[in-house]
Amino acid sequence: MWSFWNRNSIKDFPYEIGDVQPMSFDDTIWALHKGKKKGSEDDVSIFQFESKPGRENLIDNAKSALKRLKTLRHPSILTYLHSSENEKMVCIVTEPVTPLSEYLRLAESFTKEQRNNAISYGLYQVAVGIGFINNDCNCVHNNIHTGSILVNQSGIWRIAGLEYMTNYNAEDQDRKVTKHSSALSKYDPPEYSDPSRLKHSQRWSTDSYGLGCVVWEVFNGTLPDRNSLKTTSKIPADLIASYKKLLESNPKTRLSAADFVRECRAKGSYMKNTFVDSMLFLEEIQIKETGEKNRFFNHLNDRLESFPPDVSRGKIANQLTAALEFNNSGSSILGPLLKIGRLLSENDFQKKIVPCVVKLFSSKDRATRGKLLQEMESYINYVQPNVVNEQIFPHVSQGFLDSNNIIREQTVKCMLHLAPKLSYANLNEEILKHFGRLQMRDEESGIRTNTVVCLGKIARYLHPQIRQTVLIPFFLRAMRDPFPPARVAGILALSATQNFYSLRDTSSRVMPALCHLTMDPDKSVRDQAFKALKGFVSKIEKVSEDSSLAEQMEADLNVSGGNVNQTFAASWATWAVSSLTSKFYRTKPSSAPLTTPSAQTGRMDSSETIDDRPERHKMSSSNDFPTNTNDEAWSSIDDTPTSDQKSLDGWEEEQDWNSETEVEDKNDKQLGSEKEDKFISPVIEENDALFQEYEDLMRKGSPSSKPPSSISDDFLEEKQPSRPRKPIDTTRERKPKQNNKGPMKLGARKIS
Repeated sequence: MWSFWNRNSIKDFPYEIGDVQPMSFDDTIWALHKGKKKGSEDDVSIFQFESKPGRENLIDNAKSALKRLKTLRHPSILTYLHSSENEKMVCIVTEPVTPLSEYLRLAESFTKEQRNNAISYGLYQVAVGIGFINNDCNCVHNNIHTGSILVNQSGIWRIAGLEYMTNYNAEDQDRKVTKHSSALSKYDPPEYSDPSRLKHSQRWSTDSYGLGCVVWEVFNGTLPDRNSLKTTSKIPADLIASYKKLLESNPKTRLSAADFVRECRAKGSYMKNTFVDSMLFLEEIQIKETGEKNRFFNHLNDRLESFPPDVSRGKIANQLTAALEFNNSGSSILGPLLKIGRLLSENDFQKKIVPCVVKLFSSKDRATRGKLLQEMESYINYVQPNVVNEQIFPHVSQGFLDSNNIIREQTVKCMLHLAPKLSYANLNEEILKHFGRLQMRDEESGIRTNTVVCLGKIARYLHPQIRQTVLIPFFLRAMRDPFPPARVAGILALSATQNFYSLRDTSSRVMPALCHLTMDPDKSVRDQAFKALKGFVSKIEKVSEDSSLAEQMEADLNVSGGNVNQTFAASWATWAVSSLTSKFYRTKPSSAPLTTPSAQTGRMDSSETIDDRPERHKMSSSNDFPTNTNDEAWSSIDDTPTSDQKSLDGWEEEQDWNSETEVEDKNDKQLGSEKEDKFISPVIEENDALFQEYEDLMRKGSPSSKPPSSISDDFLEEKQPSRPRKPIDTTRERKPKQNNKGPMKLGARKIS
């Protein structure tokens, strides 16, 4: 074959011919090869026919098949891409396909429901394609059997084997088609052996009988002989009646392919199922109403488990990305699209899913943004860092300022997944600025708590200079929060990040602060303070006994990211690391709905956007917070959302937040603004001077050996002691302020 290619102009064929796929000569005259397009490396299938001794008469059939394939365009017919031919060879390039027999063998790995759905939709496609050939094209295929059915990479069944197709002529209907192999005679209808009955055949009679043979072979395997068609034990009960009509001995009363589809799509019939209904809806999605689309997408996510995985990866994913491009149902489409994305390879995910996700981040629809934040873990690993910093993070950071607490909380949590990919400025400046504002100003206690948890988890990615400057003051401020879980989070964060603190800072700043929490009104805070304090004391004791350990204890001070090593110094803090790594605090659901009431009916209100920011309320006092800080108030970051959740945050809500608020600890009620001053020790207040040093460093500018630092003053804001005012001298007469404008400026004399 290769010598032939080199001797002719066909050697410039723009495709590379690969391995041969198994196809019997009894089924087809073609040799099926895998192939790739030169340059793009796209997969294709190449059908090659070469005239050899004894096969010279089949060259006309091969050229006829090429002509038919070029002119017939239908979703159920094999897709033509390219071809080359001469007097001895014909090559046809099509979409990549697999023989049906091989596909059914691979489908054994599907679940029973997935396999049944794949077969029902496949038979539907073949029947629709035969109806198109018979009725719309006025042709007869004459070669319908499993060997002429191929399946593409999207799980779509295609009709091929067009080498014996003829135009239907009622006056010449008694002429019988001769095929290349006698093994194909078992697929011939009964009238072929009785010329008197052949005269009464209809346009669809031959192909309908072939469709019946396909139905039998799909459920039973290769047809041994014509008599085996009477065995129906393996054919589904709701398909048997229509199957028998396809095999009627009288060609005039034989069921057509179009009528077969109508019967099988009736209520309670074989092809009336969720999968076929969903596929037909997707094919017509561009003409559906918005409400219909939203209802369909909301139910699609739960149905995907029963769909064949190849169909989900291919046709459904393509239809969803197209729907996302031309309508505004982003929040409802995103769930099914990301679920399908788990089935894709990394390369396909980059091509199909990532562009859609990046585009959705620019949406101002709050439900869409909330869904993107909730599902970030499932797609962020496939997005390149430059795309994250330039196209995703600027939109995500707006969530820190959103008036809805669910959006703010989800924005904080998603920083865990974004941090490894963020640039220096976004990670060490922007995020810290927003975290500082949330910790000091946010009225939601749970968000303040989760901000502390999140910073403790992403601390390893911060620049060492920023880390040493920011972490201790941030966590010490959390330890003064009126909300007990926030104080617990501050203790856990200090312990989990202990390898980032110098021994001097540990002894002079961290340990004194923990000492004062040993007298905290909340017992859970006291327990964690004692545990952390024992660990820090143990660490200092080891260095005191063996000063050579100091260098190893401080080994992680100047490293960041993946270079951070968990040394033996962190062994005592394992409890804190595991607690901080796996837990987020569940906040009370927002009183304001994430979406408008219209969204609950399937329609999105364009007036509800993320920029709608009503005035915030003043931060609640300690009496407004629940005091129950047991493990039930904390949820795992890996928890998957359930379908009955009303909120969009993906973390389980408490059964009854109001009742929890009512049952408050009496000691916690004393944590008002008056009592808080007694709780804060002078030692902790001395740590606030670090912010002043940090401001001085920013004003002087960083040397070339250090990275530039321009952290916003919003992060460095702290309550400063008010200066005493001078006593007002009421005896002193106030002089009227001189007016330097007008005539006085020109030297005019004041008139008494």
